[in-house]
Amino acid sequence: MQLTPKQRRYLRSLAHHRKPVAMIGAAGLTPAVVNEIDSCLIRHELIKIKINQPLKSTRKEIIAEICERTGCLWVQDIGRIAIVYRAKKDPEINFT
Repeated sequence: MQLTPKQRRYLRSLAHHRKPVAMIGAAGLTPAVVNEIDSCLIRHELIKIKINQPLKSTRKEIIAEICERTGCLWVQDIGRIAIVYRAKKDPEINFT
């Protein structure tokens, strides 16, 4: 599934007031962090992740790996915050 620009805009508006639920520190993307992100996506569908890495290219690689390993979709990244989305079997977020 790919998100349309309109869907991305809607998800960004929903994520605006949310706090990051996971943080990736100096140890990088560990299996424990991936499991935590996966469980948060099961509960919330749309989450923010804080990535404490100085290089933008490193942050982009981490976001791509998160999306690959958890099956989520990238919505947006601003600075050190990434927003990702994965629909539930019975989605709470409707794009209508």
